[in-house]
Amino acid sequence: MNQYQKYKEAAIYSMSGPELLFMLFDEAISRLKKAEYALEDKEYKLFEDCLDRVARILRYLIEILDREQPLSWDLRRIYRYLLMDISKVKAGRDREKEEIARIRHILSELYDGFEKASRSLAGTPASSYGGYR
Repeated sequence: MNQYQKYKEAAIYSMSGPELLFMLFDEAISRLKKAEYALEDKEYKLFEDCLDRVARILRYLIEILDREQPLSWDLRRIYRYLLMDISKVKAGRDREKEEIARIRHILSELYDGFEKASRSLAGTPASSYGGYR
């Protein structure tokens, strides 16, 4: 592992819960944009890789939900719905390309909601943040 990778890994491990959550959302949104461009350029391998990465992020978000929090059940349903949509987009490519922007919009709205919650709960420990452990 080179120095940059070690630095990047250390930075990730030192992030707070909300910081990590925002990083994951940023990455998913960025990958969806990249998938749109890849589809336009008919770079299907990159297109599928981007959607696979977003699906892994969504599965991880489902995995880390704190099931004791009522909000977590709603988030789980939303993430599963987005996973289903990603599968449809991947299978339909050109027929479903407008869905990518819709998925990106939903993730952006969730990001904004978590950001507002984070600001209002500034003194709250990360473990009780947004239904996540």
